[in-house]
Amino acid sequence: MGTRAPIRAGFMPNAAISTRDAPWRTELSATLALAWPLALANLLQMLVHAVDVIFVARLGERELAASALAIALFGLVMWAFSGLTGIVAALIAEELGRRRHAVREVRRSVRMGLWLAVATGLVGMAVCWFGEAIMLASGQTPALSARAGDFLRIIMWAMIPMVAASVLRNFVSALGRPIFATAITGLALGASLLFNWVFVFGNLGAPALGLEGSALASVCTSLFVLASYLVAIGRDRRLRRYRIFGNWWRAEWSRLREIVRVGSPVMVIIIAEAGLFSGAALLMGRIGESELAGHTVALQIAALAFQVPFGVGQAATIRVGYHFGAGDRAAIGRAGWLGIAVAAGFMCLTAAAMLFTPKLLLSIYVDPAAPANAAMVAFAISYMTMAAAFQLFDGVQAVAAGSLRGLQDTRVPMAIAIFSYWVPGYGTAIWLGFFTPLQGFGVWVGLAIGLVFAAGLLTWRWSKRDALGLTIRTA
Repeated sequence: MGTRAPIRAGFMPNAAISTRDAPWRTELSATLALAWPLALANLLQMLVHAVDVIFVARLGERELAASALAIALFGLVMWAFSGLTGIVAALIAEELGRRRHAVREVRRSVRMGLWLAVATGLVGMAVCWFGEAIMLASGQTPALSARAGDFLRIIMWAMIPMVAASVLRNFVSALGRPIFATAITGLALGASLLFNWVFVFGNLGAPALGLEGSALASVCTSLFVLASYLVAIGRDRRLRRYRIFGNWWRAEWSRLREIVRVGSPVMVIIIAEAGLFSGAALLMGRIGESELAGHTVALQIAALAFQVPFGVGQAATIRVGYHFGAGDRAAIGRAGWLGIAVAAGFMCLTAAAMLFTPKLLLSIYVDPAAPANAAMVAFAISYMTMAAAFQLFDGVQAVAAGSLRGLQDTRVPMAIAIFSYWVPGYGTAIWLGFFTPLQGFGVWVGLAIGLVFAAGLLTWRWSKRDALGLTIRTA
């Protein structure tokens, strides 16, 4: 079967390179060619979110708190739906690997992904519309809930553009154009700066809208990103030939059901993992304010490092999916194991940085030398030692999950994630955090244990993929 991949090499440039000569080296080159633009786009996306925080922070503590609460809810819903629709990357890759009516099949997947983006986006908007009631139910003060609700009723209009743009990002990446995602996210950073400057503080003749202006800036940025993808796809000859908006009104119910069937567990995984870290913040808040502040900063640094293996995992989904479609079991294994090795190697570097230069990393967000930050910095450094310990496992579980996703194996990984994060992970965090002297450090031990379990079980499943029949296409 390995001789089939070179025949298709010209069909998928930059993403489907011949594996006949020096297969491991060729696969590594192909994986890195996909991974680095996606990882850089993920890092730039974090900067886009940071821009919003920087502008809102100048409005005052209450406005910043309201924004943080609102974004926590909006972001969870948006990323969950992006995970659901994001499975189109695996489906597209498989279709390209098979090369059976690829243009038509890819168009079907993207069209139904966009349909689903609109449908789920409407659900997300409904959730945001009742944001104030949700905040009140979670125990927030009426004043803070009202401000968060005002923010959500504006930013909710960004839900559909963001989820739809995520579908198009998966399309261009699977077709070997991941650099488009990097370039568009970089432009989005500039757009976010401009729109926040205009609407938050009232420049270029616009009224100063304050917190609501930041929400409006996010809406404008999301529309800019969606429009940028549409322009990029329309101007690229290779992408344009798929005519993804051709017959856009035509339903493909079987493909829609397939996306929902395979993508729903991914959505649940995102909610489970986000819930673990959100729950850890709630535990930290009960332990102490300084502990919570240190936890927040340390977690931001860990999240920043995670964007690289997250990008490698996205690349692994595409590479494994392509070989899955081609029926090349040996290439499937190479793609997954190389992705895991790349992520593990990078996370070893970030772990070393957390252990040996913690204050340098902390200076990205706070001034470690400021006396007012002394307690927070001390806790953050303590937590970062544990973050360094679980960096390797965090990277491995991300790519192992991405590789299994390329095989469209999502239900068992969902069960693994729920179990790992919430039984040994959160259970240990509660026990060590509240029933031992470890307190906040114990919560981080719990996070580490959850990631260790997830990494171990997902990697075991990946290693048994052939024995479990995961590499056999059912259709």
